[in-house]
Amino acid sequence: MNKQINNYIETNKDRFLEDWFKLLRIPSVSSQHEHHADMQACAECWRDILLASGADKAEVMPTAGHPVVYAERIISSEAPTVLVYGHYDVMPPEPLEFWKSAPFEPEVRDGMVYARGADDDKGQALIQVKGFETALRNGLLTCNVKFIIEGEEEIGSPSLEAFCEAHREMLKADVILVSDTTMVSEETVSLTTGLRGIAYWEMEVTGPNRDLHSGHFGGAVANPLNVLCNMLSGILDEDGRITIPHFYDDVEELPRDEKEMLAQVPFDETKYRQAIDVEALSGEKGYTALERTGCRPTFDICGMWGGYMGEGSKTVLPSKAYAKVSCRLVPHQDPEKISRLFIDYITGIAPSAVKVKVTYLHGGQAYVCPIDLPAYRAAEKAFNIAFGQKPLAVRRGGSIPIIATLEKILGIKTILMGFGVESNAIHSPNEHFSLDRFYKGVKAVAKFYCQKI
Repeated sequence: MNKQINNYIETNKDRFLEDWFKLLRIPSVSSQHEHHADMQACAECWRDILLASGADKAEVMPTAGHPVVYAERIISSEAPTVLVYGHYDVMPPEPLEFWKSAPFEPEVRDGMVYARGADDDKGQALIQVKGFETALRNGLLTCNVKFIIEGEEEIGSPSLEAFCEAHREMLKADVILVSDTTMVSEETVSLTTGLRGIAYWEMEVTGPNRDLHSGHFGGAVANPLNVLCNMLSGILDEDGRITIPHFYDDVEELPRDEKEMLAQVPFDETKYRQAIDVEALSGEKGYTALERTGCRPTFDICGMWGGYMGEGSKTVLPSKAYAKVSCRLVPHQDPEKISRLFIDYITGIAPSAVKVKVTYLHGGQAYVCPIDLPAYRAAEKAFNIAFGQKPLAVRRGGSIPIIATLEKILGIKTILMGFGVESNAIHSPNEHFSLDRFYKGVKAVAKFYCQKI
């Protein structure tokens, strides 16, 4: 069986790469209106790849926003069904000046594919499709497989919940499979057993009705940028804890056995710091770096702007200032509740000299996967065969808000079968993914489909 799978992957690896490049060349940036046509084109490309890979049917289906690609291969009404979730939208490529090659012209360098979406999530989603194809073409598929590939994950999946509610019967399955997460490292294979939730806001602070001369008005009129900085600077205290009242009410301490398991994960702090070029780590006092990034909530300013930002100087007191901020959340923290707490806190401390508007953009629940599920055991075995080592079970710091939503609607659990690593630079310039890990991932997925789930 292993020989069959290896031979098929080796014979078809160039074709797999061609399909990967087709997807990567499409600038499917969901957050930018000018890429509306690209979103449709990318969805149609996925449909064609799914049909060529062995789906009985595949179609591009409308939503209130960007379309969803749905496909299926039904081998028997008696067989269990796996629902594969992925997304075809990508983050904006900016800042462009830091890319060593064009973000939407994929390039292979030193065994890595460089392009926006090489990992997140076109590369990883394609691993799922090609793993399915490999199992199918070799007569090894033991279950029905359905695919749902959406185009709005990077903007919070605003249309997907309604789509899933409307197509609940079509999406009916026994387990969900997702490849959109990371392993501990290239050397240490792992399966993600938990994701943090998220809450995300945009803030607008308005002072005078127009930009003012900072010499004529400075000192008498509140500067919105100054006010915004002051408000946000107080949210984290000197111990790295969030000061919003009642923020930690629903946060549970990590159980001792899981804390001990996490302590066994290989972690080289020096290597970690050197990879991102910082001299020291920072965060909530009393917790390790892995605990902070996987099991504790956070607050971050993701962007801030206002006033004059052109070349040279301009002595201006800006009329408006803006910020985008987010919290990563842990199990039992409800993003809607956290949003209300944040908005109440900000409006409560805002000085009367300015007007403050806070808009809740999106949020999602945290997720924890039971490791005693048959599908989890199948994934564990598949990783062991493909990568030559049993994967560790580790919570990771990212968020995929739709996972909790899918569980709520469909009543089934998700196996997070991710093949990325943190050094892949997702959401950053020079995003990349290893060719070797891509093909090993295809083998792992093919082996997953050979087993009883």
